[in-house]
Parts: sequence; structure tokens; C-alpha cells
Amino acid sequence: MRRRKSPIREILPDPIYNSKVITKFINVLMFDGKKSVAQKVMYRSLEVAEKRGGAKGIELFEKALENVKPLVETRSRRVGGATYQVPVEVRPVRQQSLSIRWLIEAARKRNERTMIDRLAGEIVDAANDRGSAYKKKEDIHKMAEANKAFAHYRW
Repeated sequence: MRRRKSPIREILPDPIYNSKVITKFINVLMFDGKKSVAQKVMYRSLEVAEKRGGAKGIELFEKALENVKPLVETRSRRVGGATYQVPVEVRPVRQQSLSIRWLIEAARKRNERTMIDRLAGEIVDAANDRGSAYKKKEDIHKMAEANKAFAHYRW
């Protein structure tokens, strides 16, 4: 560790659901500082997800995030000229940020007409253990499982 640790910025919970996770999600979703647009997309897609998924929008969202969170991932580690993919556990803060990033990434790649529909579809799919974001988590877990032999290189 060479430099000082960067301070963790405190974020305010969102006005409707009073949730810090939703604020983080909106911040990652936002383009060009247009927060009101990102909020509109988020809240409307939660409404649409509620209609499609049959449960409360916020509950679907939380379940989706929980299902996409990776428990282990592989990190590259050089040992004597060879690079090994070493499986390591993922810290909770990173779990959350990865799951948020993957959900948004997967939603943007979908081919529904509007971002609201795409995000709603991805949230419902992830809550039901389907969709691209969930598949990404599964792939990362498989990779870690396959490289379990190198776990002793953990640092």
C-alpha cells in the first residue's frame, strides 16, 4: 500500500424508496450527469418489473441484485514466470458494485425498444435466475471452480 486510502463517500438514500443501493444504481445508470433522466428510467422500470414479475418492484430489484452478486472470482497472479488465475472471495462492497454494473451492462445489451423495458426485463430475469447478468455470475463461479487447484497461491 503506497498511498493513503481513498475516503468512502457517503451517499444519500433515494427519495422514493429511501434506499442507498437504488441511489448507487441510479448513479451508475446515469449518462452525462443527467440524474433526473436516470431516476425516471429506474423508477419506471421498477413499475414495469412489478407488472411483469408479479411481486413488488423493490423486492424484485433486491432479489435480482442478490442473485447476481458473485461470491468468488479469479485474479491473475504471477508466480515464477507463469500467470495463474487464483480464486479469491469477493468483498461485500465489490459484490454490490459488480452486480449493479453487470445488471446495467446486460440491460443495455438487450434488444427491447426503451431502456425502461430493457432494465425491467433484466431485473425480472435476474430475480428468476435467468438473463445475461446472472449468466455472467455463473461463468465467473465456474472459472473459480475450475482454478481451485491454484487456491494456495492466494495472498
